Amino acid sequence: MEIQSSARAGAGPEQIYLDGLAAGRFEIQRCAGCGQAIFYPRWMCPHCGGTALEWFAPSGKGVVYATTTVYRKPEQGGDYNVCLVDLQEGVRMMSQVRTIAPERVRIGMRVAARIAALGDAAQIVFEPSEETA
Repeated sequence: MEIQSSARAGAGPEQIYLDGLAAGRFEIQRCAGCGQAIFYPRWMCPHCGGTALEWFAPSGKGVVYATTTVYRKPEQGGDYNVCLVDLQEGVRMMSQVRTIAPERVRIGMRVAARIAALGDAAQIVFEPSEETA
């Protein structure tokens, strides 16, 4: 479903994205002018300067572009992974790969997105995937 950001009660692009996650929807933008996918949400296309941006649900399939492990004491929550993931649609996201040990995340690993709770908010995280990205 494609909905222009202006049609969503005057909320800004970031709020529309966060509200979508809270409602269980992972959506990113696409420029109606040049067709490029866009992430992080914004008012104007960084590729062509167009302002006709539409929301759509990406495949969620991606490949780890870069990764690091943040080491913390167990009482501070333990180690976790931070990574950059290139989505099939051509955008790059900063996130985490979960369900495996942080040090097992590798560049080139195929992953799939899902929405996860982070306190009172929702965020996109990834899990290893056998599917082609």
